[in-house]
Amino acid sequence: MRLTTKGRFAVTAMIDLALRQNNGPVTLAAISQRQQISLSYLEQLFGKLRRHELVESTRGPGGGYTLGRKASDITVADIIVSVDEPIDATQCGGKENCLGEGNRCMTHELWAALNAKMVDFLDSVSLQSLVDEQLAKGMVVENAPMVKRAISSPSVVKPIRVNAPNSVFALGAAFSK
Repeated sequence: MRLTTKGRFAVTAMIDLALRQNNGPVTLAAISQRQQISLSYLEQLFGKLRRHELVESTRGPGGGYTLGRKASDITVADIIVSVDEPIDATQCGGKENCLGEGNRCMTHELWAALNAKMVDFLDSVSLQSLVDEQLAKGMVVENAPMVKRAISSPSVVKPIRVNAPNSVFALGAAFSK
């Protein structure tokens, strides 16, 4: 069994979000920059996280994402399952047909038991515990001030007067004088 980047990135992004959401919605662009994760990849992941109600989105200026429920109520298993990450060490994907139709391999029960232990472990780790772990390690969360965008009138740009011919014909007329 191997956890792919999809699951790793989803958990990392959720920790980042949980650390910073007290200052208001967190943008995916900010998470992308801090965690070195592609913005388009984060958009895909957060679409899935939103459908599973682990995050909520706010549109418009000052918008972004916040957690859909308390960090203590979200587990690592919730995050991984929501982004379609399979937690399965069996060769057959749990279908019990490792060696063809209806035939299990000799180690099927071993890997199925490992799956159960992995799910139990990931289900026992809350997002809040991962956030607390980062803070205990000395992680400093910057207090980003809420940016208020003022509406201003556009500046008036005066056209520049140029005494130059504006066409080939005007250029020819200028030389014939």
